[in-house]
Amino acid sequence: MKKINIRRIYYHISHRFFTVNNLVIALAFVIALSWVWGSLGVMQRNYDLQKQLDYKKRELQLAELETTNLQLQGKYYQTREYQELAVREDLGLAFPGEKVLILPPNSQAAKDADNVVVSISTPVAPKASNFGQWMNFLFGANSQNASK
Repeated sequence: MKKINIRRIYYHISHRFFTVNNLVIALAFVIALSWVWGSLGVMQRNYDLQKQLDYKKRELQLAELETTNLQLQGKYYQTREYQELAVREDLGLAFPGEKVLILPPNSQAAKDADNVVVSISTPVAPKASNFGQWMNFLFGANSQNASK
C-alpha cells in the first residue's frame, strides 16, 4: 500500500511540476537571473572605474594648477619689483630720501596686551514665558517692537 501511494505521489509531482512548460520557464528564469547578476557586476565595475577616472581628473587639474602657480611665481621672481624688494629686505638698502625705522622687540607688557580679550556687554531683555512668547508671535507684538 505504501508503495502504491509513493508511486501516485511521484506520478502527480512529475506530471504537475516537471512538465516541459515548467522546465522552459525555470530555464528562462535562471537565464534572466544570470543576466541580471552579470549586468549588476558590470555596473559596479563601471561605477568603480568612473570613480577612479574622476579622481585622476582631479589630480590632473591639481597638478596643472600647481604648475601654473609655479610658472607665475617664477615670472614674479624675475620681475624688477621682486628684485628691489629682495635687495631691500636682505641688504637693508633704501631709495634716496627714504628712512628706515627699526623698532626694538616688543616688551612682555605689549605682548600681554595683545592677548587680552575685550568683551562688550549688551543689555539683555528679560525673557518672557513660553505663553507670552506665543502671544507675541501670534498677535505680532514683536513686529511692533522691531519697527520702533
